[in-house]
Amino acid sequence: MLNILWSGMIIAGILYSVVTGNVSDISNAALDSSKEAVTLCITMLGVMAFWCGLMQIAEDAGLVEKMSGKMQPVIHFLFPQLPKNHPANKYITTNIIANILGLGWAATPAGLQAMEELAKLEESRRSLKGIASNEMCNFLILNISSLQLIPVNVIAYRSQYGSVNPASIVGAGIIATSISTLVGIVYFKIMDRKR
Repeated sequence: MLNILWSGMIIAGILYSVVTGNVSDISNAALDSSKEAVTLCITMLGVMAFWCGLMQIAEDAGLVEKMSGKMQPVIHFLFPQLPKNHPANKYITTNIIANILGLGWAATPAGLQAMEELAKLEESRRSLKGIASNEMCNFLILNISSLQLIPVNVIAYRSQYGSVNPASIVGAGIIATSISTLVGIVYFKIMDRKR
């Protein structure tokens, strides 16, 4: 459906430019946008490599393991049915830490591994395949709400596009993601009680 929508908008734009005699403007805009997209990708690739590298160093140095231990009360509160030493704990913690630091790129692999481990746990409990458990749903909500103290992506985008103070978004980002995370936690706790 989206393919049809986008295709229709592109065709309508081209036809409108032909009718109004602005074909050269469309060509210039397409070339300028392509150049800007490549520049943005290169910038974001550098940011991503830097922060993912830091996250890997933290994991190799054992910082993630230490944080995982310190976050066990929080993890147990959020996922009470998850066994204490289950492998998903480490991946969930890594995902949460990466999200807090605004490293969505580093959070994604840990999130996928956490989901795999949670799926294995659900299969071992009920022998059901393809059905999401409460823990899986809760983790998905927590991951989507994504509490962030440092919105690295937004700061990088603002810097790329010439913002005078790219980091000025930090306060608003903390407030918005804190509210979304709190609402997500309240929601899945209410839903857990209903189940």
